[in-house]
Amino acid sequence: MSSTTKPEGLAGIVAGDSSICLCGAKDESLLYRSYTIEDLAEYSSFEEVAWLLLRGTLPSKKELRNYQQELKELRYLPTGLKRILEEIPGDANMMDVLRTGCSALGNLEPETEELPKYAIADRLIAIFPSILLYWYKYHTEGKQIIVETDDDSAAGHFLRLLLEKEPDETHRRCLDVSLILYAEHEFNASTFTVRTIASTLSDFYSCICGGIGALRGPLHGGANEVAMELIQSLDSPAHAEQEIQKMLKEKQLIMGFGHRVYTTGDPRSPIIKKWAQKLAELVGDTHIIPVSMRIEEVMREEKNLFPNLDFYSAAAYHFCGIPTPMFTPLFVMSRITGWCAHLLEQRGHNKLIRPVSNYTGPKPKKWESME
Repeated sequence: MSSTTKPEGLAGIVAGDSSICLCGAKDESLLYRSYTIEDLAEYSSFEEVAWLLLRGTLPSKKELRNYQQELKELRYLPTGLKRILEEIPGDANMMDVLRTGCSALGNLEPETEELPKYAIADRLIAIFPSILLYWYKYHTEGKQIIVETDDDSAAGHFLRLLLEKEPDETHRRCLDVSLILYAEHEFNASTFTVRTIASTLSDFYSCICGGIGALRGPLHGGANEVAMELIQSLDSPAHAEQEIQKMLKEKQLIMGFGHRVYTTGDPRSPIIKKWAQKLAELVGDTHIIPVSMRIEEVMREEKNLFPNLDFYSAAAYHFCGIPTPMFTPLFVMSRITGWCAHLLEQRGHNKLIRPVSNYTGPKPKKWESME
């Protein structure tokens, strides 16, 4: 028995080494492979970031062109996977659809020693939008769509499949930036789950299914969905202030605020907020952004809490025409890059992850037969 106590939820505990990401808790910064999130969001594309996270360096222009082409060629769905997606109920949770799709693909295209190092990672990055949108269109519109598109970006590919038309360039870039922002975030719950499974030497698909399962929990993924539902339920900034005050008084959790790592601000939030405001101006919004900003002000005044990435990404996705239940699946389509990078890093220097617990049960007892 141990009397040692640990911070709840392993907060602040160093659980391993990694060269992939640095979340600066003191200076509220975020680096992917030494590049700031601000520079990546300003100058790079999601495909460049995927290459960076997986392979450790930014791609050359030639490498990027070849990578974009490779990902386009990996968007197809096997016939067997299409059949499985058609059998999944139309009212299923979309995270369950992605989890099942990933697991099924693992049976149809199993991991083997002969596969190149990044083969499954690139396949999953390319195919997740196809999996979700094929299932969605089949069950909402009753049609089997062609999932292959010629768009160079994952953002454009997703929007083209969803909207069935050429996506607006501003919407495409906004979604591209959001995928960059969500791509990686150190030892978060889902990433640590992936690494834990990988440490047992399990297969690639099992690790990723575990990550999806962890992200499905509302305390990890899904905050932007809840935030959007709250924002849409409020009529005006005044109503927002009144309702948030009431919720705080009743000790209800306001999703999309605060963070387990950052203490004064999420470095990703100002970036997506600017994009949400930009899209709002394009459509002449007089509701979503004013209500969102008043919620932010009240949370700062009353609880000294700041919006995290999820809060304004809700508005950004909404203005792109993305249904709210797809917000968290988009998280998967982005974070798959970080998951795969961590999975491969874990395999490269593997040690079975097996922490100990602080026992809080009764003292040892002598065996007694029960009458």
